[in-house]
Amino acid sequence: MSNVIVFSKHHKKENEIYVDHLFSCLEKYEYNIYINEEFYNELQPKFQQKVEKLLKDQDIKAKSVITLGGDGTILSAAKWLNKTSIPILGINLGRLGFLASIEKNTIKNAIDQWHKQDYTTEDRALLELGSSPALFTDFPYALNDFTLHKKETSSMITIKTFIDNEYLNTYWADGLIISTPTGSTGYSLSCGGPIVFPNSGNFIITPVAPHNLNVRPIVVPDNSTIRFELDGRSSSYLCTLDSRYETITKDYNLTVKKADFTIKMIVLSGESFMKTIREKLSWGLDRRN
Repeated sequence: MSNVIVFSKHHKKENEIYVDHLFSCLEKYEYNIYINEEFYNELQPKFQQKVEKLLKDQDIKAKSVITLGGDGTILSAAKWLNKTSIPILGINLGRLGFLASIEKNTIKNAIDQWHKQDYTTEDRALLELGSSPALFTDFPYALNDFTLHKKETSSMITIKTFIDNEYLNTYWADGLIISTPTGSTGYSLSCGGPIVFPNSGNFIITPVAPHNLNVRPIVVPDNSTIRFELDGRSSSYLCTLDSRYETITKDYNLTVKKADFTIKMIVLSGESFMKTIREKLSWGLDRRN
């Protein structure tokens, strides 16, 4: 029998029907089901009996990781997997879900396709944060984005930005987002950044509430190294990698570059990035009809 890992951050009572349905689909094909310890501890005994707990120091070889949640769950799974190459299939129990594109009412069909290997895998680039002093030492990588943000609500910050040591711009803003193509549909999009195809090979630099109205998001090659110098009236600022954050000062030396590994996402046959954005953003629909 093959192994499969089911990963989730939290278990909610209203999602029990979907957890049960997923486990039943996997049992039908006689998979050994492993789950992360955090998820295991929140499950009811009737579910715990069906699975094995996956401890951090175990090295389980698995066909795939199936995530239950939203895009944030996939971001957590990427960190949890570290640099392993196990592909991820995302089932959306959240809201919008660009990464977790499998809707909860299609679990059976999705697992049938996945079992038959009726899918392709797509490499998603990550960015790597270099910092002195060191930050996020357990996993200094992000699948979606890196941000610098003011910590206090009263005043903007100044972020002097360089690409390959050549001065680009000084951003007077509430913050700055450096996103991967995967992250282009996240925080960057909500701040006016462009949607970028996953395999485009770019970083997107998007200011948050810039105080100069002629400043716009910019797309740069992902073989660039981006460096930052911080200043402002505050003594501390927020630095984030995906959903994780740390407090820094202007004395930190920060750089962003492309990571030397990727995350593999499973794309079922009949699915595509264009289909996902059409459906999630309701493109091509005339709501007047």
